[in-house]
Amino acid sequence: MERTSPNFTDILYTKEDGIATITINRPKAYNAFNANTCEEMIHAFKDADWDKSIGVVVLTGAGDKAFCTGGDQSTQDGGYGGRGVIGLPIEELQSAIRDCNKPVIARVNGFAIGGGNVLVTICDLAIASENAQLGQVGPKVGSVDPGFGTALLSRVVGEKKAREIWYLCRRYNAQQALEMGLVNAVVPHDQLDAEVRKWCEEILEKSPTAIALAKKSFNVDTEMIRGMGGLAMHALKMYYETPESAEGGNAFREKRKPEFRKYVK
Repeated sequence: MERTSPNFTDILYTKEDGIATITINRPKAYNAFNANTCEEMIHAFKDADWDKSIGVVVLTGAGDKAFCTGGDQSTQDGGYGGRGVIGLPIEELQSAIRDCNKPVIARVNGFAIGGGNVLVTICDLAIASENAQLGQVGPKVGSVDPGFGTALLSRVVGEKKAREIWYLCRRYNAQQALEMGLVNAVVPHDQLDAEVRKWCEEILEKSPTAIALAKKSFNVDTEMIRGMGGLAMHALKMYYETPESAEGGNAFREKRKPEFRKYVK
């Protein structure tokens, strides 16, 4: 097994037998990402895309508790401190997954909440542990993904279910996620690695060029979401600067129920 860069601090990146594995390595934060985490994932996805020895990419989280729980709200104070419209290069990360010519499989080992749920949505395939829980929290913490996280989700699970996911911010177990089409398979937790490996090996037997063409073709149908999301990120930045949005992050850190409606004029 090869660690491709010793300089990563927030992710682990390995290559083995044609499979590149990107692991968000922030288990104490339930694998929530910050600006640096996104930068490292972007770098890894681009490297895997360019490496002709790689035929499939696996995205997962360290430990047994969480795949990814989205943007790290524990340290956010009106912004994430990095580049991009909102200080978080999330648009570029999402594009790196979609633009990668190799299939990307989400290995959902635990909580896939908020931005983590969006990553599952964007990945080509998703295989979940029976312990996994998925869902959105954006409107609970003064946030939203006004691009792929909403519009693409409606293509994946249907519009009524997508609206339920975003408006109610409920959590769904792995079997419910399977039934709505958000994941492709659910297995016992101790069989997750074997199942992911099985899917990877089946992909590696197929024509990489044919698969790349198929992926590009699938993406064409939803490519307009990228432009819409880019536009909406500017609106999101302005929203993040309002007391209403700040109330969500403050309430999260203070472990209390937010009072959003008092800021609605």
